[in-house]
Amino acid sequence: MTEPGEHEDEAADPSGPNHANWVLAGLIVVFGAVVFGSAVRHGRADSALLFVALPVLLAAALAAIPARTSHGRVFAATTIALLLAAVVLHEGAVCVILAAPLVYAVAHGATALFHALRGAPRGYPALVVPLLLLPGLEGSGIAPRLAPEQSVEVVRVVALPADQVAGRLAAGPRPVPVRSVPLRLLGVPTPGQVAGDGLDPGDRWSFGYHGSAHGPGGHLLAEVRASEPRHVAFGFVENTSITGRWLDFERADLRWRAVDPGHTEVRIRVDYRRGLDPSWYFGPLQDALLDAGVGHLLDMMTLR
Repeated sequence: MTEPGEHEDEAADPSGPNHANWVLAGLIVVFGAVVFGSAVRHGRADSALLFVALPVLLAAALAAIPARTSHGRVFAATTIALLLAAVVLHEGAVCVILAAPLVYAVAHGATALFHALRGAPRGYPALVVPLLLLPGLEGSGIAPRLAPEQSVEVVRVVALPADQVAGRLAAGPRPVPVRSVPLRLLGVPTPGQVAGDGLDPGDRWSFGYHGSAHGPGGHLLAEVRASEPRHVAFGFVENTSITGRWLDFERADLRWRAVDPGHTEVRIRVDYRRGLDPSWYFGPLQDALLDAGVGHLLDMMTLR
């Protein structure tokens, strides 16, 4: 059985790309060429190949392929829009990747619902359409934000006595390879430059994203606010990096204790304010990614 209207979609399907398909593909290529040229002129040729050329080619190829069903057309239009958004955002394309499952779910869910309502009484769509909008109202100003204040806590046991761990922490973080698979697969920016050391009040640590293959520049600046034996509290002074698009770091709490003479437990808690809504989707997603990011920070402070 097929849904109402699907037979009409199949019958109207052309055997190959029509004039409109080729025009759309051509416009996408022209758009991509302009953005690519701008990226190259600004000395970003390497990242332009990944963040501009590849999405544009995929979008143009998709535009040249005629869709056979309404869901096919929705998928093509949604994918083209996401790919072009990735081109505009450049290195911020990771935002598009994170949001893509939600966008696809809403687009195809709405399409299926409208198919189901084709034979319904005339007043039904007017009642159902507002319901579709409700999940997207959170944080828009019309509906309140739900639990934007979040925190993550990461605990590691390192094979070092507590006094040596204190020495490593006082030396400040140092760049180390990213061990987290999600961070690597999604291309989430990680600091390429780290400066600063010390655990005394007023000491500052700077995490720079300048020159990173995936980062648009900027830095995250943390300051020691309180220090006592085996406990340091940090505040965040400034964040001009790409992470500022997604969240606001508020404070961090670092503690360590001896497990036995040769092992030390290091615990770090980071409080932040989520910048993306809706909470039911981006809340768990940001929590998982930040958990991986804080784990990487802990590696930077304890691994040498």
